[in-house]
Amino acid sequence: MKRREFIRLLGGAAAAGWAFPASAQPRPRISILHSGFPKRAAIDLLFEALGKLGYGATDIDLLGAEGDPVRLKALVDQLGAQRPVVIIAITSPAVLALKEARLKIPVVFAAVLDPVGLGIVESFSHPGGDFTGVTYGEAEIGGKQLELLIDAISGLTRAAVLWSASASGNAARLESIRNAAHTRGIEIFARKLSGVEDLASAFDDATRAKAQAAIFLTDNAIFGQRKLVAELALTHSLPTIHSFRLEVEDGGLMFYGPSVDEMLRRAASLADKILRGARPSELPVENPTRFELVINLETAKALGLTIPESFLMRADKLIE
Repeated sequence: MKRREFIRLLGGAAAAGWAFPASAQPRPRISILHSGFPKRAAIDLLFEALGKLGYGATDIDLLGAEGDPVRLKALVDQLGAQRPVVIIAITSPAVLALKEARLKIPVVFAAVLDPVGLGIVESFSHPGGDFTGVTYGEAEIGGKQLELLIDAISGLTRAAVLWSASASGNAARLESIRNAAHTRGIEIFARKLSGVEDLASAFDDATRAKAQAAIFLTDNAIFGQRKLVAELALTHSLPTIHSFRLEVEDGGLMFYGPSVDEMLRRAASLADKILRGARPSELPVENPTRFELVINLETAKALGLTIPESFLMRADKLIE
């Protein structure tokens, strides 16, 4: 068969949703779409998980919207023209943009808090349509983060919540924090973030409100400024707890949330199942099963904070 005819037939197969085994030639195309900055995230873990399933870097296209909605739409249009066999979408904005585009391409999502509430899938057990994936935990994580701050910081009576409304799920987590605070008699100062340029003034406001610690609920753009957030927290003598491990590796005090390694590994596994012939509508949405507590001891020392030994023993990882 001539090369041109072969390529035409391959393109038609991909458009029809045919799947190729990982060991077959030609190789299927996998596209990863991140609404933020994928190379500033733990994207290497996803490549590693796909590699263990037999997919090389040459099989994968990585697309990052850098927090720009216009760029994100252009990338979605690009995917519609390229027709990869499966798309792995990271974060809610990426998934929602793909849902709106109705590309009829299988999508595996990760780091999405409420896929049913967002209208991405019909239910966890029966997703329906072209989408399935791994959620990023429940809203109750916010309440658990507050509980951890209370256990770690002696005499905590007032905490700030610095949160971005542009990230779906943050409002629900704020409500969970408020409920937990009411139960424990903790005062909450909630400060909405309008963007990266608002970070310094938000920390100033938290200090003026006499907050003794802060729960930081980020978004795509702010996530790319993790070191700045850590510097501002240190400058304001404000211990922080975060929802993503990289925020603590870059200087935040604590992280509590689902294991990103597990989440991306399971997303890769779902993509592999689709590439081998499964339909996303028949693959149940998966919940996190592993949650991690990570503490940055260097940051604790810089803050002059003594964390109880009993609390440190609960950590999955200590950064020294």
